[in-house]
Formats: sequence, structure tokens, C-alpha cells
Amino acid sequence: MDIREMRTQLGDTQSEFSARYGIPFRTVQNWEAGVRKPPEYVSALLEDRIREDLVNRRSCVLPKYDPKKRDLPKRSDFVGAVPWLKAVRDCLGENVVFALDEALMCQGSFTGHSDEYIIWLYGNDSAARFNGVVVLGNRISSYNVQEKDGLFYTNFMRTVSDALANESILDMQGITEALSKYYYANGESFNELFVAPEYQERFEQLANDAISCHVETYHNDDRHAWSDTSHLTSQLFNLRCWSNNRLQDDPGNLWPR
Repeated sequence: MDIREMRTQLGDTQSEFSARYGIPFRTVQNWEAGVRKPPEYVSALLEDRIREDLVNRRSCVLPKYDPKKRDLPKRSDFVGAVPWLKAVRDCLGENVVFALDEALMCQGSFTGHSDEYIIWLYGNDSAARFNGVVVLGNRISSYNVQEKDGLFYTNFMRTVSDALANESILDMQGITEALSKYYYANGESFNELFVAPEYQERFEQLANDAISCHVETYHNDDRHAWSDTSHLTSQLFNLRCWSNNRLQDDPGNLWPR
């Protein structure tokens, strides 16, 4: 399978394919035009990655409100995240595995926002008949799934990996708070967390942000609980993540032209 066929399977433009895999745009053009050929190991790597992404797709855009779709229960109508997520699950009427921020809510690592709208999950594409639903993938290994209070959700390691894969469209406040809690609950260590090599550098940056934000909150709020200070750190999280998203190193030297 050549590069063009791989890209077509994903339904990506050359620009989208370039951004998805960190390959310079001109390199993609040269490969498809036959001016250059990617090394065999690169083709093999891309085939594996694309095969995985076709099963568990990385989202590129957030869904816009569609008046033709049905609405899910509002977060603001419930006291606590778990009752709301149970209502969402019952409304969907099918087996779903909550992901990202919703998974963190199931874990008790993040309280969410009163105006929560986006629902991240693994399940059938039919779940997207409701406004706000983002289906990350149709299948997920049982090894990556946990259950609590009758809700199924991705475990913490998978949640971190999904956050890094979808960082371009994800509000990183939730995962940053959760990483901070994890760090201090595990003897100031991330040793039990493992991420894919391509996300390692970004994970280290995010981990440093989580540690720094916890320390700042700890001193500024006289040892109050993290949940009591999340509203004070929201802008800080968003600013840091906004900056990090735009200060990525040029990956051009990683790919042969």
C-alpha cells in the first residue's frame, strides 16, 4: 500500500495527513508524486499506525451543535458527575466506555464543569446521533477498561495516552489536575505510567506543569483541597496548554525527505 492509498483510507487531505503524523507537508507531496520514496521501515510504521487509527480514530475536530440531533442530559441538572454520566449512559442505550474527561470523572480525579458539553467515549458510531458525543474508537481492549458505580471507563494510563493523542482539541485542565493528584498520591512519582515513545517528550512537559500547578495552588490557598481551587487554576492550565500546543519543535528532521 503506497502513501496515497494510506492517506485515502483515513479520508485525510495531504495537510491533515502531514499534521496527524508529524511528517512535513512537502515530504508527503514528494512521496505521493514519486519524487522520493519513504524507507521501508517508515512505510511499515505508517501502515501499523494507520491500521490502529482506523480502529481507534484520533479526532480532528470537535462536533458542532446540530439541531437535527438529540440532546443528552445537561451536567448542570445533576449534583455530582456520576449521576450525570449514568443518565448519559442510559440515554445512549448501549454499552459505552467513557474516555478522557469523563473517564477522569468516573475515577474521581476530576470534577468536570457545570456546563460540560463534550462526551468522549469508545462505542458504536451510532452514539454520535446525540449532540456533543465524540467517538474515539469502536473497540478497546478490556485490559484498558475499568468499572465503577456501574460505569465503564478507560484506565488512567489509557486516559493519559488518549489525552496526548487528542491534545489539539482537548481542554487539558482535567488531565493536568489528574496527573497532579496521581503524582502526589504515588510518592511524588510517575514511575508506574508508561506512554508511547512519540508522546514521551510532551508527557514530560505536561507532568512538569502538573507538579508546578499543584505546588502553586498548595502555597496560594493555604493547603486547601485541590478541588476547592480548580476554578482558580483554570486559566493557568489553559494558558500553559495553549502555549505548549504552539511551541512544538519542528519535526522535519525526523522524517527523510
